[in-house]
Amino acid sequence: MSQYNGHVRCPACQADESKVVESRVADHGSAIRRRRQCLTCSERFTTFERVDHATLNVLKSSGEREPFDRVKVISGLASATKGRGVDEGALDLMASRVEDAARLHGSEVTSAVIGLAVLDELRSVDDVSYLRFASVYKNFDAAADFHRELELLEKSTLA
Repeated sequence: MSQYNGHVRCPACQADESKVVESRVADHGSAIRRRRQCLTCSERFTTFERVDHATLNVLKSSGEREPFDRVKVISGLASATKGRGVDEGALDLMASRVEDAARLHGSEVTSAVIGLAVLDELRSVDDVSYLRFASVYKNFDAAADFHRELELLEKSTLA
């Protein structure tokens, strides 16, 4: 097995030397896509450069800790926005902002912080989706809970 020497190997001939032909932003600014050309065989190939984040753990209300799961965030957002005309790209961007907000708290964040970040995202997208998520997140058990939350939503919209 060979050791890594700081270069990207050509997938065609395994040579170490290549030059960057073109670079562009990818994945909504979270990566850089680079087109490379091998200096040995002239093969062109693509590499991606992304930030490698430290593990983010979620402290649940039960006291359990688990790794942050972006798929769970997207699933919650998708459930709240079902039938509301919010596309997958928008859900992905919202999930990225939720994760970014969570990472501001360090390597461990509470599930409550994540829930509030999701609510903030939904508030800016769609009132109905916001109320759907709030009803589950805040354990609504009466119509009065919806009424109170709707009043808070209207006040925050006017502010």
